[in-house]
Amino acid sequence: MSTRIPFLKGHGTENDFVIVPDPENAIDLPPAAVAVLCDRRAGIGGDGLLHVVRSAAHPEARHMAPEAEWFMDYRNGDGSIAEMCGNGVRVFARYLQRAGHVAEGDLAVATRGGVKTVHLAKDGDVTVGMGKALLPEGDVTVSVGERSWPARNVNMGNPHAVAFVDDLSHAGDLLSPPLFSPAAAYPDGVNVEFVVDRGPGHVALRVHERGSGETRSCGTGACAVAVATARRDGADPTATGTPATYTVDVPGGTLVITERPDGEIEMTGPAVIVADGEIDAEWLATATRA
Repeated sequence: MSTRIPFLKGHGTENDFVIVPDPENAIDLPPAAVAVLCDRRAGIGGDGLLHVVRSAAHPEARHMAPEAEWFMDYRNGDGSIAEMCGNGVRVFARYLQRAGHVAEGDLAVATRGGVKTVHLAKDGDVTVGMGKALLPEGDVTVSVGERSWPARNVNMGNPHAVAFVDDLSHAGDLLSPPLFSPAAAYPDGVNVEFVVDRGPGHVALRVHERGSGETRSCGTGACAVAVATARRDGADPTATGTPATYTVDVPGGTLVITERPDGEIEMTGPAVIVADGEIDAEWLATATRA
């Protein structure tokens, strides 16, 4: 390993990431190393880490290489692996543009949740095709303290429980994962969104992301919320043939989510690279062993 590892820092609606470019998949990033890098006091700090690898160089992504040159090897802030991160895809695409790998327009990004289509607009916003939502059947309940709510089970390539509440403060401090039942609904844990209405076609959320705690934004969570809100409002674009669009306020900004008649979901929002630098590999090795 080189004594210096290039990195960048970026965010999408303040969902922030450490970005590690590694086209040939030559850098070893075990969970402990990722957790140290994402530590906000002892490391660089981030809700997660974007490991930028060519699809052909990664064993989990080689089968997607004919469709997408680049693979987003995404990790949660605790080092665990996640299937997908909507804000992360936008920041990942912004990095590829900054590095000169892609230009404005359309591109494909391989993720553990499949190949995602991305559009880099001239106005700076990034739109991601997030795929279709799955709506598993069965009742789900989430709880914080003495309060409990029914929740909608929505899968966006990763699992979500969407609960509509009277006040976002009812979600508590979200330092610990909200309780949910039945346990069989989410055997690998779940991202939990608490949602309030702001007006017609307009909602706001707070989210506890599995493996990261409360974050300032969650792209897949915003999509799950839009789908759950549409169904609550009696709208199903696949049945009516009419797109459903929701403005979703997150603590770090605003995302616009559209569910199309074919079931595909598009998410539009900003993506910003704020800094770049170098990681001291010796420090990282020492910190990982500590």
